[in-house]
Amino acid sequence: MTLQGWFLIIAFAGILVALAKPVGMWLFALYEGRRTPLHLVLGPVERGFYALSGIDPNEEQGWRRYAVHMLLFNAALMLFTYAILRLQAVLPGNPRGLDAVGEHLSFNTAISFTANTNWQSYGGESTMSNLSQMLGLTIHNFLSAATGIALAFALFRGFARRETKTVGNFWADVTRVTLYLLLPICVALTIVYIASGVPQTLSGVVDVQTLEGARQSILLGPVASQEAIKMLGTNGGGFFNANSAHPFENPTALTNLIQMLSIFVIGVGLTWTFGKAVGNPRQGWAILAAMMILFVVGTGVTYWAEAAGNPVLHQLGVPGGNMEGKEVRFGIAASALFSVVTTAASCGAVNAMHDSFTALGGLIPLFNMQLGEVVIGGVGAGIYGFLLFAILAVFVAGLMVGRTPEYVGKKIEAREVKLAVLAIAVLPLMILGLTALSSVLQQGLAGPLNKGPHGFSEILYAFTSAVANNGSAFAGLTANTPYYNGLLGVAMWVGRFFIIVPMLAIAGSLAAKKYTPESAGSFPTTGGLWVGLLVGIILVLGGLTFLPSLALGPIADHLAMIRGQLF
Repeated sequence: MTLQGWFLIIAFAGILVALAKPVGMWLFALYEGRRTPLHLVLGPVERGFYALSGIDPNEEQGWRRYAVHMLLFNAALMLFTYAILRLQAVLPGNPRGLDAVGEHLSFNTAISFTANTNWQSYGGESTMSNLSQMLGLTIHNFLSAATGIALAFALFRGFARRETKTVGNFWADVTRVTLYLLLPICVALTIVYIASGVPQTLSGVVDVQTLEGARQSILLGPVASQEAIKMLGTNGGGFFNANSAHPFENPTALTNLIQMLSIFVIGVGLTWTFGKAVGNPRQGWAILAAMMILFVVGTGVTYWAEAAGNPVLHQLGVPGGNMEGKEVRFGIAASALFSVVTTAASCGAVNAMHDSFTALGGLIPLFNMQLGEVVIGGVGAGIYGFLLFAILAVFVAGLMVGRTPEYVGKKIEAREVKLAVLAIAVLPLMILGLTALSSVLQQGLAGPLNKGPHGFSEILYAFTSAVANNGSAFAGLTANTPYYNGLLGVAMWVGRFFIIVPMLAIAGSLAAKKYTPESAGSFPTTGGLWVGLLVGIILVLGGLTFLPSLALGPIADHLAMIRGQLF
């Protein structure tokens, strides 16, 4: 470990905290439907969309109607993308003449991008045409991200409103977030990436002569525009197979820092927005404090493990940290930080190969996902997942002090607790169940390239990534098979929408409740005690998935490494 590496980590955390309020203020304006400076330019576009689609943005929706519209919207987008991929060979925008994407892979990819997972069982540059990348995939990067933020707004309204049956308008929320947040920032980021050397062209291939005199074909495409929303929307799907380790996606240390900040910036802003929405910004700061504790500790452990290196190589006379699978232009600290950022959020982009991390270095990304990616988390999904844990934490606190649990002025009763448990239980049940199934079936065992505990870790990581809607992988798993394409597709759909619906039901239940002022007997939810309880509840409930899988995979890997066995 180096002083420079720690400075990067500390500076990154400091920049995030500094951005929380200004970003949160902009998000709060969208949450309330207030005008912004961009309305002068984009307001007619918004109104035109409503007029063409017959939508009244002022019409409020109950949680059931909000949920139905959200599900139908995402189902339609999934079918649209499936059709684009299956018809790729006959559609325009295919300068390299690529064949249609297979039916199993199209199924997996369409669900993956709809669910904001962006799991890729394929190499982007060798499988997808420019049209498929732009119309089939990038459109999801915007709309799945906007859906997540809209859902967070709906839950915020559940806490903030009193004695009402509505939680907002899904179409208005998605439209405003897309027009006034995601699109403007992505335009600016795209320009920055182009200036840094990221390609943005509709050409497919450029033939060049190398320094040795040989001819080489270099694949290009509309990379910069996809890179911008890929990070900002915590999507993670790369234009190239190497993702953000590819120099055309992430050419410099500066672009690497911008990409990491892009992944987290909306997530940290939403914590402040929540506090403002419920009339107490300290509530948002308390949530952010708990998130940052988990993030900094996880980053420290990963950096320490990767900087310590592999003892097997040390015994062979090769000193230093673990540089296997890492880009020299980033090094160990930036790679360790990126791995924690991308798995704390539901992003999944990588600038280093997680399969090549040390056993404990790869353990933290796995753990982040098994916590439900609530450490900052994906856009919208992180904060609403965190608030599910907050509901359970205040319930536990209420049991300890012998009073009815209350959180930001709303009584937490049996209905909310049951729904929160139902949503949180999706992760351990799906991850452990599908991993166990794939560890005994021949089709599942055919996937891992490594045998033994690390092969198990590859399977475990894949289903953890899918259910948590992350998209990163221990790339030693051969996932482009009918078995894994199908099962991972189901896992991604369940992991996204079987959490969202109970969460919206909680929003509807809370919105109908009366406001309960704080009293001397209320458990405080803004101080250090509350932050500690939140962290503890998240770690304990995360252990429902983590502990049963721990000894079988990452820890077994680590013990094998200590014994001098290469994995």
